[in-house]
Amino acid sequence: MNPHYLDLLEQVKREHEETHALSANSRTLIVDGLNTFVRSFSIDPSVNENGVHVGGITGFLKSVGYAIKTLAPTRVVIVFDGKGGSQRRRKIYPDYKGKRKMNHHLNRNIHIGTVEDEQQNMKMQLGRLVQYLDTLPVKVLVIDNVEADDVIAYIATHPLDNENNFYYIMSSDKDFYQLINENVNVWSPTKKKLYNMQAIFDEYQITANNFVIYRILDGDVSDNINGVKGIGLKTIHKKLPILSEQATVTVDTLLNFSIGKKEKVYENIVNSKQLLERNFQLMQLADVDISGDAKMKIVDAIRADIPQLNRWDFKTMVLEDYINGAFPNLEYWLKECFEALNTYGMNYGK
Repeated sequence: MNPHYLDLLEQVKREHEETHALSANSRTLIVDGLNTFVRSFSIDPSVNENGVHVGGITGFLKSVGYAIKTLAPTRVVIVFDGKGGSQRRRKIYPDYKGKRKMNHHLNRNIHIGTVEDEQQNMKMQLGRLVQYLDTLPVKVLVIDNVEADDVIAYIATHPLDNENNFYYIMSSDKDFYQLINENVNVWSPTKKKLYNMQAIFDEYQITANNFVIYRILDGDVSDNINGVKGIGLKTIHKKLPILSEQATVTVDTLLNFSIGKKEKVYENIVNSKQLLERNFQLMQLADVDISGDAKMKIVDAIRADIPQLNRWDFKTMVLEDYINGAFPNLEYWLKECFEALNTYGMNYGK
């Protein structure tokens, strides 16, 4: 037989063996749904043939598709905030997310009209996006009274089958960096960069297991969480070298390290004990506080069959919404992004 064909047969055999060695949860991509949608809505100026802004839909789909092509997951779960999801954190801190507005920093090429028009357009796109996702081999997960961050963290920190399962978290939210370890990486859709433990240390000079301490010191403007006055990344590098070490730092460790030191930065840390403890409750994701019922719903979603790709319905919606221009070769895009997931679902379902 022609050596070329022998090589081709060997390649097909290897790919077949690799596919069947996997399980549905071998490599799970967990998408921070609202984070990805809002980013797409704000920066993608795409309009349909009728001049209606559709960047939230098309940007989201293309961003998730790109991540799937890049990371080759065996399962994709897209998580949105549940109704009343912020209640638990607002009990801790009533002003949590208190200054958030619907009016986002839109790309200057996006013209929607009034704030009310923007809100209506955003709701329309988000609702329609969920319909698109229902035709793809992905799972959409929304649990009432639970924020997406907590659902994502629970999935990534509670492997179902064995310790070898791997998780990619797709989000531009730096809070997820605290979860990075040998089995959890974070994909940044804005930077198109995969963060592992080494990448976090290279960029921040802070170990991933201590990243949450950096976050509670720095605060989070987007969630209206204030940090400790005078503490930024440069100060942390100079004054808090313990965050660059492998040993895990707790709030108590941080306070004990700072007690007795006369410099203002350490005095600010010691005097901010209550704020640090509050921020830790708000921002830590290693041990999320969610109900047993919510946990069971998450587990059921991860154990469920992988949905099958419905090309006909997806293509029909593309035609209905006049967004053909966003996908110049729609059939090729669907195959390139979702065919492997579809195959995993047919091969082993769960």
